[in-house]
Amino acid sequence: MKQSDIFRDNADNCLQLAERANGQPAHKRYSRMADAWTALANEQDWLDGEIPPVAVHAAQKRNE
Repeated sequence: MKQSDIFRDNADNCLQLAERANGQPAHKRYSRMADAWTALANEQDWLDGEIPPVAVHAAQKRNE
């Protein structure tokens, strides 16, 4: 299993915890944790060469 997949699994777990959270502060905390895990997964994909850097995406959009 790729490291980014593990990070995405962690994000999914945080989202499940957010759904079951008692109270808004806990829900927000788990949601932010899920966002952080997702960002780490995307970063890992970039480090592994699976997605191009943001600058490449921006250049491609300008050329469309």
